[in-house]
Amino acid sequence: MEEYYKAYEERYKTAHEKGISWSWDVGTPIVMEVLERYRIRKDQALLELGCGEGRDARRLLEAGYSLTAADVSQEAIRYCREQIPAFGQQFQILDFLQQDMGCQFDFIYAVAVIHMLVPDEDRDGFYQFIRRHLNPGGIALICSMGNGAQEMQSDISQAFMLQEREHESGPILVAATSCRMVSFDSFEAEIRRNALIILETGLTEAPPEFNQLMYAVVTV
Repeated sequence: MEEYYKAYEERYKTAHEKGISWSWDVGTPIVMEVLERYRIRKDQALLELGCGEGRDARRLLEAGYSLTAADVSQEAIRYCREQIPAFGQQFQILDFLQQDMGCQFDFIYAVAVIHMLVPDEDRDGFYQFIRRHLNPGGIALICSMGNGAQEMQSDISQAFMLQEREHESGPILVAATSCRMVSFDSFEAEIRRNALIILETGLTEAPPEFNQLMYAVVTV
């Protein structure tokens, strides 16, 4: 059986077969804000974990950043390569809970990825991947759906089951995915548990998809 966190593969396939993208093509403002605030240069090595349909990757690549964009979904990577052919070689399939990349980066970011991981061991695997792949002095930006107070988690046994979801094109029947939202106390505790140093935390937004996102900037 496929791991629960791969359910987005089916969701992307459903959307793309209908000739639509699943996500809005609107960048996440805090990505560029953190790049500028921590003076990450365009020639430094960047990695996006969970690039999806390339919403943020496109903007960074077109701005001249040296970015590798990765996702566990083969369909997402196929779509990115098709939609952004000039940078097709920068997109790659990666299951960061099962694979290492054999290299390190100066800046790693992941938008709305950690909340897809439910069991503690998978969430720890995410943080450990970041820790192993950051250069000394490198930083990572982690954004999670949540308001910093609410805690909830979905039943991962329900992943892949069909459900009706609202989409900008109208209601659509797609695979269920997973979600775990944590409070700031839990968020910071799991980051520290995995030997990452917190530089800052806060709330941000990425409309129209995420009216509220928790974020942490961390280093090793």
